[in-house]
Amino acid sequence: MELHPIAHIENDFPTKFGLPRQSGMADHLLSRIVMEEDYREPEAFRGIEKFDYLWLIWLFEPMGRRSWSPTVRPPKLGGNKRMGVFATRSPNRPNPIGLTRVKLVSVEQTAKGAVLTVAGADLMNGTAILDIKPYLPYADSVPDASAGGYGPSHQTMLTVEIPDEVAALFSIEQLAALREVLAYDPRPGYQSDPDRVYGFAYGGCDVRFRVRDTTLTVLEAIRS
Repeated sequence: MELHPIAHIENDFPTKFGLPRQSGMADHLLSRIVMEEDYREPEAFRGIEKFDYLWLIWLFEPMGRRSWSPTVRPPKLGGNKRMGVFATRSPNRPNPIGLTRVKLVSVEQTAKGAVLTVAGADLMNGTAILDIKPYLPYADSVPDASAGGYGPSHQTMLTVEIPDEVAALFSIEQLAALREVLAYDPRPGYQSDPDRVYGFAYGGCDVRFRVRDTTLTVLEAIRS
């Protein structure tokens, strides 16, 4: 079987660390889906603007390909509890394929064909897209489904403090997305040293922060 990427993602996250762990966790995070040359036919997008949300099927390759294991240690469970790989969303799978729901913001016809702007993606810059499908609420949404112990009560939200001089480096939309990402605590679940300084690349900057108790403080952001 041969799979051919039809597009790639462009956004402010060039590396894995700092990315939202699930789609929809950073609704202000905007990404552009730029089609590959063979898939830029305008007719292929006829009617897509009528949908609020889309499914993206994509490849994990930019995040690093590792051999799969039947069990994994999810970071948000502390990195100590083993679960079956098919009971998690770990990228270390037999086939490195991901599924993400995004909000369709706009469709623009450009010199590179149709470019889709979407919100809430959990994909890093450069990720290859294999397919795009419309999200159908009546078929795809099951509000009462069990989430295996995950959910809002499983996630402790942090208070985020960003100094004015750092905030000034980003657009309003970029800053809102950064706050959302930081509030969900991007650290691995097994790291809780209150003096450790963490950092990740975002929006052309190296963002450094520290977490003490339930407060995350951005220390600086250095233009790269």
